[in-house]
Amino acid sequence: MKFYQGNGIVLSLILAALVTSGAAFFSGCASSRGKQSGNLVVRDSQSGKVYGKWSLEEQGEFAIEFIHSVNQSPVRDFFQIEGSSIRLVAAHFYSFGAGIQTDLEEGQILSHEEGALVITGYKASFKKLNYIVGTVSDHLLIINDEYISLRNLCGRNAHITISFE
Repeated sequence: MKFYQGNGIVLSLILAALVTSGAAFFSGCASSRGKQSGNLVVRDSQSGKVYGKWSLEEQGEFAIEFIHSVNQSPVRDFFQIEGSSIRLVAAHFYSFGAGIQTDLEEGQILSHEEGALVITGYKASFKKLNYIVGTVSDHLLIINDEYISLRNLCGRNAHITISFE
């Protein structure tokens, strides 16, 4: 799995994945403190029940993959930890259509890599990511070379929050 370095990117919100925490624009300034260790935590958005924790350092990377509910093609979003924020660094998708970003914003780059369309270059980060786990197609958390079925971990239609703590 290839992760991307450089400027952050904003996720084109997709019907099956709702990032509702709001974006805080990334300043591009490197942190002067050392890398912090913590956990990527997946919890129930309403009850706070923890479904899973994975050790991750600042600058650590993970991805979320799902099948787009409208155009039925895979989407994989790549994230990196910066301080206590989660920065989207790349989005891979395989077809244009409803719910898929079609216009590039200033600083964004669209490229083609190994059969995927790849967008990089956005400038946003998130304190948390909120998803509704798929009922028809699964959401996968890819972290430390491990593929975790969020449907098996949390259940279908589970409202979950992903954060770095």
